[in-house]
Amino acid sequence: MKNLSKIAYNIEGQPMFKILEKVKLLESHGKNIIHFEIGDPDFSTPTNIIDASYMAMKSGQTHYTSSYGLTEFRQIICDATAKSRDFTPTIDQVLITPGANIAIYYAILCLVDPDHEVILPDPGFPTYYSAIKLCNAIPVGIPLKEENDFRINPKDIEAKISDKTRLIIINSPQNPTGSVLTKEDCKEIYEIAKKHDVYLYSDEIYARMLYDNTAFNSPSIHDTCSERVIISNGFSKSFAMTGWRLGAVIGPVDVIERMSMLLQTTSSCVSPFVQVAGMEAITGDQTKVHEMLNEYKERRDLLCDGLNSIRGISCMKPSGAFYVFANIKKTGLSSEEFVNHLLENASVSMLPGTNFGDCGEGYVRLCYAINKENIIEGLKRIKKSVEQL
Repeated sequence: MKNLSKIAYNIEGQPMFKILEKVKLLESHGKNIIHFEIGDPDFSTPTNIIDASYMAMKSGQTHYTSSYGLTEFRQIICDATAKSRDFTPTIDQVLITPGANIAIYYAILCLVDPDHEVILPDPGFPTYYSAIKLCNAIPVGIPLKEENDFRINPKDIEAKISDKTRLIIINSPQNPTGSVLTKEDCKEIYEIAKKHDVYLYSDEIYARMLYDNTAFNSPSIHDTCSERVIISNGFSKSFAMTGWRLGAVIGPVDVIERMSMLLQTTSSCVSPFVQVAGMEAITGDQTKVHEMLNEYKERRDLLCDGLNSIRGISCMKPSGAFYVFANIKKTGLSSEEFVNHLLENASVSMLPGTNFGDCGEGYVRLCYAINKENIIEGLKRIKKSVEQL
């Protein structure tokens, strides 16, 4: 039997799906498990979005379309950007993608050569690390410190820049910590990228998920995505559309053109009726979207307050996304040990902080995209199990 390619062995995948598979197997054997591990909203996609897609299919929008995306949809992205980020990109700066996740890979492959370096947050979204390694590039993690509210420090980025650096990745609101960058953070990071002539990829998938009047900030305002900044966004989280696989990228025209060719090569185009759903998500009735966000805030408060009442656990209240990154160092267990203990002894599933990078040791990530009843039950089980340590 011949070996697979070297690239095949560089593929790491996403640890949350590996844990989910393990949990699903346990459930198939009768275990009742509380799911804090996966970032999948428990809400159904709003009806108006589903109806818009259904009508598009009924009207015959079931064929190939441009690899860039529907012109009308791309224009809607331009208009929405003008309202949310104070600049209007040109339509040839916009690419519609099959989810926001794959856009990370497209960007890295188009911007970074083998053995070049990519600066990214640690802890950070696992796809960053997996995609970088798949492209035979080198990830350079920047520690996110709890004492800095888990915000990436621009000075730490500057210290890690080398002649091999080609790309900086930032994520705000952030997965797994829920931290949100300030206006000053974004400006400083942009100036560093400009000074060293590197690209800056801003993952803004949680841009609509902010709490307590926290302001959203993006480095894109400093060059209108026309020179070095690329921003990506998606519909999975804010609109409860994880299964639709729909995202959008805005960047310099030459970068977007290359990324569109890569999309064309790998998946041809995004289904037109899915794009129509995205159009309705942005321009249609936002009542359900606001209701979901208000519910997430209540769940966040419930989960954080509950975790902070458990001996050995402390938890900062995040300003965005729908995750908490809890400190479990005082329990005396490593992140992996803690997660395994909770799964085996309390039937509660969560992710070890080390799934997101070396600096995640001593932390666990819990997602509060589950109903309050399950959060309350999960907290009871965690408290009982931790107090028996």
